[in-house]
Amino acid sequence: MKPLFLNPPTFEDFDGGAGARYQASREVTSFWYPTWLCYPAGMIPGSRVVDAPVQRLTLEDCLKIALDYDMVVMYTSTPTLAIDVETARRIKAQKPSTVTVLTGPHVSVLPEESLKFAAGAVDLVCRGEFDYSTKELCEGRAWQEVDGITFIMDGKTISTPDRPPIEDLDALPFASQVYMRDLPVNEYVIPHFKHPYVSIYSSRGCPSKCIYCLWPQTFSGRAMRVRSAENVYQEVKWIVENVPGVKEISFDDDTFTANREHARAVAEKLKPLGISWTINARANCDYETLRIMRDAGLRHVVVGFETGNEQILKNIKKGVTKAQAIEFTRNCKKLGLSVHGAFIMGLPGETRETIRETIEYAKALDLNSIQASLASPYPGTEFYDLCKQEGWITSDSFLDETGHQTCVINYPHLSNKEIFDAVELFYDKFYFRPKYILRSIGRMIVNGEERRKLLKEGRQYLEYMRKRKQASQGCN
Repeated sequence: MKPLFLNPPTFEDFDGGAGARYQASREVTSFWYPTWLCYPAGMIPGSRVVDAPVQRLTLEDCLKIALDYDMVVMYTSTPTLAIDVETARRIKAQKPSTVTVLTGPHVSVLPEESLKFAAGAVDLVCRGEFDYSTKELCEGRAWQEVDGITFIMDGKTISTPDRPPIEDLDALPFASQVYMRDLPVNEYVIPHFKHPYVSIYSSRGCPSKCIYCLWPQTFSGRAMRVRSAENVYQEVKWIVENVPGVKEISFDDDTFTANREHARAVAEKLKPLGISWTINARANCDYETLRIMRDAGLRHVVVGFETGNEQILKNIKKGVTKAQAIEFTRNCKKLGLSVHGAFIMGLPGETRETIRETIEYAKALDLNSIQASLASPYPGTEFYDLCKQEGWITSDSFLDETGHQTCVINYPHLSNKEIFDAVELFYDKFYFRPKYILRSIGRMIVNGEERRKLLKEGRQYLEYMRKRKQASQGCN
């Protein structure tokens, strides 16, 4: 069976809206590699990966491509489930024999509900890591004998035994080789990464207990599994030698620094390659580990600070204090590491005062860049259970009709509109500071490429905020 691994097209093909799934809730254009689709694709002969938003493919384009395949596998999420099901429905309508498969956290947590919602459009869902499940399906194994899937047979829902998380990550193919085979590497852009960049994983799973974080609670698990440092080195070496002009490697692990021995071992292996790299880190990583990684090419760290309020940090079980985060940021600056801070508006305990506190905290940290997101209680997370219990969820729709993220939380003391508007306030207060503006002007003066990049991002930011203001009118 020949599979197509498909990241479906934008909203505009369905309801006149705009904005690709990966950039719908971002202030500037951002595209991440569909890495999870690429792992199984690398193991199955005749497979192909299509990333419609990045490749600028319409629904009609995708339907034509799907005609040449026996199975179509799509990664879905809570916000995009409806559009992904509609894509599957159109695929089945043109060629009923096509086996349509959904994967991802949402269907892993709610397999039966997802199949009922997708009745007639989706044949089966894969629960959890789907690398080997899809491989076995394509090899022709009977569905009842494939672990980790749910399907309907003779009107009855059948769930096979759970598939254990993959322990031998070295046995998986290099996702980067599938990127080069199927995808336009130069089209993947993250504003705070060097371009072109290539994203890979050195581990799966995260031991942290954050109540809002989707992946460890629903998909990859809280037991961290790592690739050997040698295996990581071999893939990075392959990228350096085979991806023209690559300037940076992004390790998209949930938390690269969760296993510090592994982080140091990978760093020592990468050092001779002389390539710049970035990681997702927790703000409790020690100075020595940061130094070792910096000396091996680490340039930039993405850190989930989340909030500037100590009580909210406890409420969300972050496991990192403000004092630790401040010290971590100081250490990064001493080492010359760039820091991108991630913050979340609307976590349990949020008030008008804590919003102001978080904004002042981010300004005091004086990070290189930030992103501010809306707290989203996804099914399968402890945060979702808490919100349901307290009656804080006002809507099941996480996106508006144009594909932009909405705030579905409404606290008795803080409305969803106030939380939604706090994101724009955060960006304005952080980016329109004289200190930040002067620093940006300095970068633009000395670097023409940086000037073009910042001007482009500025235009995108203003357009994003204009659309956000329109979406704000729909909040209660």
